[in-house]
Amino acid sequence: MRELSCDVAVIGAGTAGIAAHRAALDAGVKAVLIEQGPGGTTCARVGCMPSKLLITAAEAAHAARAADRLGIRIGDVRVDGPAVLVRMRALRDRFVASVFEGLDGLPEDTRLHGRAVFEGPDALRIDDHTRLRFKAAVLATGSSPSVPEPLKGLGSRILTTDTVFEIADLPASLAVLGAGPVGLELAQAMARLGVATSVFDPGDSLGGLGDPDLKRAAREIFSEAFDLHLGVKVESGAIEGEGARLGWKGDVGEGQKTFERVLSAAGRPPNVAGIGLEQTGVTLNDKGGPVHDPRSLICEGAPILIAGDANADRPVLHEASRQGRIAGRNAARLARGEGAARPERWVALAMVFSDPQIAVIGGGFDRQAGHRVGRADFCDQGRARVMDRAQGGLRLYAEADGRLAAAELIGPEVEHLGHLLAYAVQDGLDVRRLRDRPFYHPTLEEGLDTALSDLA
Repeated sequence: MRELSCDVAVIGAGTAGIAAHRAALDAGVKAVLIEQGPGGTTCARVGCMPSKLLITAAEAAHAARAADRLGIRIGDVRVDGPAVLVRMRALRDRFVASVFEGLDGLPEDTRLHGRAVFEGPDALRIDDHTRLRFKAAVLATGSSPSVPEPLKGLGSRILTTDTVFEIADLPASLAVLGAGPVGLELAQAMARLGVATSVFDPGDSLGGLGDPDLKRAAREIFSEAFDLHLGVKVESGAIEGEGARLGWKGDVGEGQKTFERVLSAAGRPPNVAGIGLEQTGVTLNDKGGPVHDPRSLICEGAPILIAGDANADRPVLHEASRQGRIAGRNAARLARGEGAARPERWVALAMVFSDPQIAVIGGGFDRQAGHRVGRADFCDQGRARVMDRAQGGLRLYAEADGRLAAAELIGPEVEHLGHLLAYAVQDGLDVRRLRDRPFYHPTLEEGLDTALSDLA
């Protein structure tokens, strides 16, 4: 086994790991990036990009079917499932290839391949070929999809957010477990592509919404798109013919049904098990992950930092990229014996690319916070009606002094309004200052003006 040393070891070559490695190199230290698995980042390979490609095809099919409402006669709409999936994978693979191109430009001595396991607070073993000594390490091992225990015997009938994009054709029917952002996006896309889709979730919310009014609106909207079962738990799964028979129970009763495929979209736990963290001296939480400072990203008890999906904090790409940069710079500081920086966190920003879209800013609705609430609805808003997409609403939450604290939205193309509100909350704007801005007519952004007026 060869012996190597470096200042900073970065474990994982996803979004956070690549950013951390680059930041450490830019800081002037010797950094080594350790890669395991297929690579290409979760976002490009099995996350943001393939899901949006599938959603785009589904939106095209839906728009064609709905064109009759606008006086446009299209006729029968036929979805070619294999062709949709082939196009999705071809473009997905281009995004993944661009990631690999960036890595291929790195000097060979800054990359290692294999599974890294800690042997102590300053040493890693990579497979059986290399022992790497380090002064600081960045843990950026990402996450993996989970499968509920009752469904683990379903074999090829169970899909995950890693495998669903590899199917050769669309199934005739699909059960989706999980009504969070990923489950909601994929369920609606599959339904619009002609798949008989059912969604199951033990909670009462869709896409992370917390506001009671918006939760009700979401249930009404999406129950028209697919078979929706909230407040239920899937308790059994068994192979039946070419499909899987699920059994569930909930407050409103119980049921059973057979589906051709089942998609587990109930979360992606961090990849922190079995990598020797107990050998490092870091303090572990009840889930086996390192206790860490959410600003400096330093783990308690060792010169190890944790970034991206591995810390299970904010598993979205823009946060993973920023956390990687912070972790890489701080790892370089620790390697030089310097103090770490603790930059302020960005305002929390989460989005769901369903139709209508969902955005939650600053944590959204908080029943205990006592916020003032500004309301606006898209159901009768001018631009939304013109677009034939008049659904949903907007809620602003403000402190007593008028400063914006959070927001929740469900409506047409609210990804844009979501960004505007995230900047407003991040910059500490109050209702008066944000209202004193131009709102062009007719735009969806006029809904923000309405909600601000309600607050004022």
